[in-house]
Amino acid sequence: MDFYPVAIEKLIEEFAKLPSIGNKTAQRLTLHVLNLPEDEVREFAEALIKARGTIKYCQVCGNYTEKDPCAICGNPNRDHNVICVVEQPKDIMAIERVRDFNGVYHVLHGSISPMAGRGPEDIKIKELVRRMSGEIKEVIVATNSTIEGEATAMYISRVLKPLDVKVTRIASGMPVGSDLEYADEITLSKSFEGRKEIL
Repeated sequence: MDFYPVAIEKLIEEFAKLPSIGNKTAQRLTLHVLNLPEDEVREFAEALIKARGTIKYCQVCGNYTEKDPCAICGNPNRDHNVICVVEQPKDIMAIERVRDFNGVYHVLHGSISPMAGRGPEDIKIKELVRRMSGEIKEVIVATNSTIEGEATAMYISRVLKPLDVKVTRIASGMPVGSDLEYADEITLSKSFEGRKEIL
């Protein structure tokens, strides 16, 4: 890309590092930003820096938050006896859009994937087990419908069964190979309605 100044090439490289952003999209984003008024560019840059500096993980559930506990864990109107286990914080956003779930969450920050060298010790399963108490009535496993997500769900079921906790899995309204992030509200709603206990 010798026809672009070095500063533009660097910005294109940085945009291209983002998920699902190819080189052409990175070029379009770069040119768009360069055409914005300077104050809007400054606001955009400041928002990135502020978010990176102030956002942390909730010590209870692992979701993104500015304060501990997060807004969901700190909400007394939520059902703290039901925990929904997800792979990533973005999955919470997808479920919250549906407005059918009123429990709390636990973010694993990944899934079990021997091919990628990730075992149970590399995700937040121990932290989930520590959250189990006599008050927990149900753990809903809402990992993605992928091989890794299914393996993770089965592992969690095996770990929690001796603790006498009901463990369910969201129903097959989620197509195999799909991510929660891309599911529409109706599909997610049906998945929660049809969840079943993991054997």
